[in-house]
Amino acid sequence: MAQGMDPLAALEARIGYGFADRKLLTRALTHTSATSNPADSYQRLEFLGDRVLALSVAAMAYETYPRAEEGELARRLNALVKRETCAEIGRRLELGAVMRLGAGEAQTGGRNRTAILGDVTEALIAAIYLDGGFEPACAFVERHWRDMMMSARGPLRDAKTTLQEWVQGRGLPAPVYREVGRSGPDHDPEFTIAVDLAGLDGAEGRGRSKREAEQNAATAILVREGLWSEDGPIVAASER
Repeated sequence: MAQGMDPLAALEARIGYGFADRKLLTRALTHTSATSNPADSYQRLEFLGDRVLALSVAAMAYETYPRAEEGELARRLNALVKRETCAEIGRRLELGAVMRLGAGEAQTGGRNRTAILGDVTEALIAAIYLDGGFEPACAFVERHWRDMMMSARGPLRDAKTTLQEWVQGRGLPAPVYREVGRSGPDHDPEFTIAVDLAGLDGAEGRGRSKREAEQNAATAILVREGLWSEDGPIVAASER
């Protein structure tokens, strides 16, 4: 950041968008711990930004991969809109340095916490959308997500599909998924899903949707059984 530059102006330069209404940007950067009024935090913006991001990424993938089937497009979408990906974008944009956090949250590492960075990144998308419309919001996503989409390596595999193929290859019944927990506010719940396998230990996964939690539960099995590393497939399920 140039010496003496307003931190918000520096952020606008990094994201490639200047706000007409700076209050939207400030709200997008404000954690609930920094305000007595939840309406002044990023919570509602994060809800909207999640949807704007999904549509922007879906459109980008649809145009970029004209021969991809629905399943592949869905897997690309899921990888790019998950909280960890949003948090990585937030780190690249140095959002942690300008977020408004309560003293306790800041002292416990909130500026680098994946959950907070992911939410603030989505809130920022919503702020751009409300300030300038869908076109600049989509352009922001295009600018900062495209490299991640293009750098995806190897075949995109869906964890639930991979697990089902693997257990079927072993002559076992299909995995059974069941919800075992739900926490958080209604606008931002976290689900816990257990996956049960005949003759094998099950596993649990957590996510912001049931679908994400199911995928994470399936991933836990695949990693445990040596089919996947934390980063994805090691070998095809049919080869094990």
